[in-house]
Formats: sequence, C-alpha cells, structure tokens
Amino acid sequence: MNFLVARFSSKGQLYQQIKNLLGFWPRNIRLYEQAFTHRSVAREIREGVKDSNERLEFLGDAVLGAVVAKFLFGKFPYKDEGFLTEMRSRMVSRAYLNKLAIKIGIEKLIQYDPSNRLYKSICGDTFEALIGAVYLDKGFDFTEKMLLNRIIRFHVDVEELENQDLNFKSKLINYTQRARKSILFDAREELNGDKQKLYYVTLLINDKVCGEGVGFSKKAAEQAAAENAWTAMFGDTEP
Repeated sequence: MNFLVARFSSKGQLYQQIKNLLGFWPRNIRLYEQAFTHRSVAREIREGVKDSNERLEFLGDAVLGAVVAKFLFGKFPYKDEGFLTEMRSRMVSRAYLNKLAIKIGIEKLIQYDPSNRLYKSICGDTFEALIGAVYLDKGFDFTEKMLLNRIIRFHVDVEELENQDLNFKSKLINYTQRARKSILFDAREELNGDKQKLYYVTLLINDKVCGEGVGFSKKAAEQAAAENAWTAMFGDTEP
C-alpha cells in the first residue's frame, strides 16, 4: 500500500491514520475499521451478534500476551517465573493499556456511544483489538516487531513498571492483613442495555463501604473497587 493509493481511496483517511499511528500501510482496511468499532455503535449482523471489535480484542489479548512474555523472558534472564508473570500482568493490565492507548492516540479513532459512562476500559480494549487486526493483516512476526519497535521501545518504561504495584486488590488485602482488619468484596450481577453481564462490586473494610467498582468481569470490577478505595484512603501515598 503506498501513499498514492491511500490518498485516492475512499478510506484514505483511515489508511493515513494507521500509517501515522503504527508506521505501516494496512492491507485489509476492513479489519482496522472493525478494531475501532465499539459494540455500542456496531451494527447487528445476526440476532445477538454485533460487528464490533470484541472478537479482535480476544485475539489481540493473546498475541500481546505472547509478545510481552517473550520480551520479558529475554530482558530479565535471571528472574524467576513469578517475577515474569507479575511483570507481564502489569504490562497488559487494563489500567496500563488504557493509559498507553491514550498516549499513542488511539482514543481519537474509536467509534462509540459517549453517552454510556461504563466504558472505562474502552481504550485498552481497542488497543488489543488493533493488535488483533494487525496480526490478521500482517502475521505474528510483523506484529511482534511493530509492538517491540514502535510501542514498547518508545512508550513503555519497563523499569518504572518494575517499581510500581498496580494490583490494588493485592495491596488492599496486604494492608488489611497487616492492620488486622476484615475485607469483603461484595459482588452482584446485572444485564445492561446490550444484554451484557455487568458486575457491581462494593468493597467493605471492617463492614464499612470504602469503594465501589463496575466491570464486564468480576475481576475487573473488584480491581476497580480496590483502586477507588485505595485512592480515597491513601491517595498517592503508601500506608
């Protein structure tokens, strides 16, 4: 794909945006259109199935996890499996991917319904969908090189991540154990307008509500509640 073709294509703007964002011209532009389409605005292709980026997100999550695992394996040759697992979790966490996606400009390209405020992870989800699109369009080797040379090299501070603890649930559990306090994550399930299951979690410490969170998985909702509780209790400090 060259600039002359993209310039006169009806989808030329998206071709150029992908080139600016990731450094290459896409072949199958339809994949990238789908990667940026959130289910809140996606058309229904059959009953209960929307032409959204969720399937690409699933694929991109697996590809990203494999690339990050290989990268960390080479970067830290003397670290054990537990360290590598924790570092991979930090690099592919929804909170970190959200920040990374905003940093590189993905936020501006997402097609979604802004009236729904539950889409806190939309940027990170779209980032994974975009990785899935690149993988289907260009293959694993190309995707790996793009992630390493275009994203991780310039936008990921591994040393800073190594010194951070982003697992707020673990931090709160450790804190309550040290302080001899009880902690409870009280979860309930509901269906939203798209008939997706949502989890609402209330976090209680010594029977007192300290934080609440919402997510499309119980784990995500618990992490959101823990982060909200931690921020309210300690801000940027450590107890």
